[in-house]
Amino acid sequence: MVIMELPESVEMTTTTTTSGIENLNSDLNHSVRRRRGSNGFEAASAINSSDANMSEDRRDVCGSGAGLETVNERSKSVGESSDVIRKEDDRNDNVANGEESKSTETTTTPFKFAYRASAPAHRRIKESPLSSDAIFKQSHAGLFNLCVVVLIAVNSRLIIENLMKYGLLIRAGFWFSSKSLRDWPLLMCCLSLQILPLAAFLVEKLAQQRHLTERAVVTLHITITTAAILYPVLVILGCDSAFLSGVILMLVACIVWMKLVSYAHTNHDMRQLAKSTDKDETSDGDFSYDVSFKSLAYFMVAPTLCYQLSYPHTPCIRKGWVARQFIKLVIFTGLMGFIIEQYINPIVQNSQHPLKGNLLYAIERVLKLSVPNLYVWLCMFYCFFHLWLNILAELLCFGDREFYKDWWNAKTIDEYWRMWNMPVHKWMVRHIYFPCLRNGIPKGVAILIAFLVSAVFHELCIAVPCRLFKWWAFMGIMFQVPLVILTNFLQNKFQSSMVGNMMFWCFFCILGQPMCVLLYYHDVMNRKSSAR
Repeated sequence: MVIMELPESVEMTTTTTTSGIENLNSDLNHSVRRRRGSNGFEAASAINSSDANMSEDRRDVCGSGAGLETVNERSKSVGESSDVIRKEDDRNDNVANGEESKSTETTTTPFKFAYRASAPAHRRIKESPLSSDAIFKQSHAGLFNLCVVVLIAVNSRLIIENLMKYGLLIRAGFWFSSKSLRDWPLLMCCLSLQILPLAAFLVEKLAQQRHLTERAVVTLHITITTAAILYPVLVILGCDSAFLSGVILMLVACIVWMKLVSYAHTNHDMRQLAKSTDKDETSDGDFSYDVSFKSLAYFMVAPTLCYQLSYPHTPCIRKGWVARQFIKLVIFTGLMGFIIEQYINPIVQNSQHPLKGNLLYAIERVLKLSVPNLYVWLCMFYCFFHLWLNILAELLCFGDREFYKDWWNAKTIDEYWRMWNMPVHKWMVRHIYFPCLRNGIPKGVAILIAFLVSAVFHELCIAVPCRLFKWWAFMGIMFQVPLVILTNFLQNKFQSSMVGNMMFWCFFCILGQPMCVLLYYHDVMNRKSSAR
């Protein structure tokens, strides 16, 4: 006989027992059920329609039982009563496991001692917490804490082992050296790049006043944007500058180039809209086309690559918040320097060319380099995309601060490239992808063009400071195209977020970046040795 329970609030008045399921079928409204009590069984009460429905549900699931179709028309709704019974079952489970809250201990003390040996311990179908159907419904905070503890322990051992083996490798030359004084041409080049936005503004002002034809405007903008890239490249190749200084200058040059392209493209589109509005006399639309130096100056320093006449603004500057973020920026920048000097440099210096030495040894070096390289890459992302861009946005009251999305949850390589660098992604979509589609280019070709532009700029930012054009960075970015196809196929086939996410972390952060670091390092060392 199944023992069914009434909610705790129901007050029992009489004590009776039933002899079998026949009595329950014959007189449903006057049958009784057994309940735990201080004396073994509490009083009985008539089963309402919700109890009948619950019995019917259990009968349907188990495939047995009959004669419980009759329900009381005056009963409450099935859903409400089922919720009450479910809460009661959960409370009984907590009592059975000794998990009753302290807040109800004083009011339900007799009930805590009412859990008899004859009471059912298994009431519902439940999944194990780590089963495939329930694993993502559970909280994994404890496992996350365990991973953090293990990570700290393992890395502490590696730090101690590294210090015992190499000693402290941080030198003053990492922060400042006499060679840095020879980088003043790069600094002057970086400052002089700001003349190019002024030239672009003059071109747009003349175009607004109709002093230049559209063909002349396009030609001048192409000249200005080309100078924004070629000028820094020639300066870096002509000077014996440090690698880090060259990388910074090339990044600034690429940012200026993308901003100038967005400025020219947006103004061209606004001119076309203004002309179409003027020709359409019946149009009620009011489109204002203005060329403002103030909007251009704000755009050149704002943390965005897409030009528009106005941006969302925040009401004030939080000075204390800016100070805290700046302190974090200094700390994490120093952490990056420590990892590079203390871990990456010794590993790379003690390695061989990955394409010329022993294969197993090359794999071992790549895997050993992957961990510190991943730490540096994550610190770089946090410093630039979170700390620096948010500091700049706060100082400029720039409102839209979605500089990245949750790229660490990316299911495919395609999702990763759309989420990890939102300023570049918005620029690509606005000025390359959709213009290609509007000109009749297929979607797949438009995506390939976007990856091609990204690959060219990645190669420039690395190859020019290294003074070495081996096209490793270019091929690494273009290799993302087949990976996009592969991860999309696996995602559609298995319908699992874990497969694509694991492939993303494996290819991009464990194998791709460490391999590029080793390739460029040994090629640069070979170039320097041959030059001597």
